[in-house]
Amino acid sequence: MASNGFRPLDEKLLLEYVKATPILAEKLGHQFDKLEIKEIGDGNLNFVYTVISPSGSFVIKQALPYVRCLGESSPMAKERAYFETTTLKEHGRLCPDHVPEVYHFDSSMCLIGMQYIEPPHIILRKGLIAGVEYPLVAEHISDYMAKTLFYTSLLYLTTTDHKSAVAKYCGNVELCRLTEKVVFSDPYKVSEHNRWTSPYLDSDAEAVRGDNILKFEIAELKSKFCERAQALIHGDLHTSSVMVTVDSTQVIDPEFGFYGPMGFDIGAFVGNLILAYFAQDGHAVYGNDRKPYKVWILKTITETWNLFYKKFTALWDEHKDGPGEAYLPAIYNNPDVQLLVKQKYMKELFHDTLGFGAAKMIRRIVGVAHVEDFESIKEAKKRADCERKALNFAKNLLKERRNFRSISEVVTAMELFDSQ
Repeated sequence: MASNGFRPLDEKLLLEYVKATPILAEKLGHQFDKLEIKEIGDGNLNFVYTVISPSGSFVIKQALPYVRCLGESSPMAKERAYFETTTLKEHGRLCPDHVPEVYHFDSSMCLIGMQYIEPPHIILRKGLIAGVEYPLVAEHISDYMAKTLFYTSLLYLTTTDHKSAVAKYCGNVELCRLTEKVVFSDPYKVSEHNRWTSPYLDSDAEAVRGDNILKFEIAELKSKFCERAQALIHGDLHTSSVMVTVDSTQVIDPEFGFYGPMGFDIGAFVGNLILAYFAQDGHAVYGNDRKPYKVWILKTITETWNLFYKKFTALWDEHKDGPGEAYLPAIYNNPDVQLLVKQKYMKELFHDTLGFGAAKMIRRIVGVAHVEDFESIKEAKKRADCERKALNFAKNLLKERRNFRSISEVVTAMELFDSQ
């Protein structure tokens, strides 16, 4: 046991812990005889258990003081459990329909007890690999992003409240530094942790490391990520951080949460949908060429941005005379100037979204952590062909992002790269 009272829990110790924690015991109706505890975590950083009884259920997530997949030789701050809890609570307050409820937080044990998202919910990434259509996912995720990003920005908050919130999250340094390393640095240099589908992508990985314009552009995005405290972002909003059914969407795992650029969240989600699109040919089989499904992914990408834009700007309009101090009503006091600032803001946000999305794509192909969309394509050459198209598109998107005026132009470019 650590000096501060921390100890990693296995299933036996977890049962004792649950019995001794009133709020958790209460959730189970104090009935422990038919209790099922099962480890479900396949993540790189934490232990995750489901605790299910006939009278109630919840999930326990415990942060370890090291990177789980690398072992104790790779230390990691346990305090990330605090930031995950506070982000879940804040985002849950702003968008309760799409964020699981937190029941319990134990700071010394770095442990969160939260709502169990029941079957048939699955990780969105797995659904995308299986070719399942989720007709409401764009509607739901745009709702989540519009509300969480708008209400934690200066468009809604006073500068005093905003600075106070920024200060609260400044301590999540380690996970921010991890992002800086794996997204903005490692793919562009020789790093022992980088990997790719070798030998097929050897020259492609080398080309990334030798592309001066790419390096120039990634430096600007890294600067924004490190310096722009725009809103409380999830910080890791890829398709494995979203659980879905055909009529429900739940956003999980915001342990990377901090005040950063809004486009990093929107870009992470859109970028991972783009990866899913380019992976589809690798999952095509006789009798199912996945072409109709690729059309659905393109539609979902388009709807995600367009619905986000519509909802975010509607919130802006609704609260234009509210407490937000980004654009004081006494100064921005006529429709013409209000339209100008809104157009400039949303244009920059769109280009940030494309840039960060492209950066997230590149790192998943030539960096340390890859995605199951590609990894589950067993034939290496076929996988590499899919990855190369995605990588070439991502490089182009990163370098040319300011030239795109709409999401439909991005989709047209995707189809062009896919046909090459």
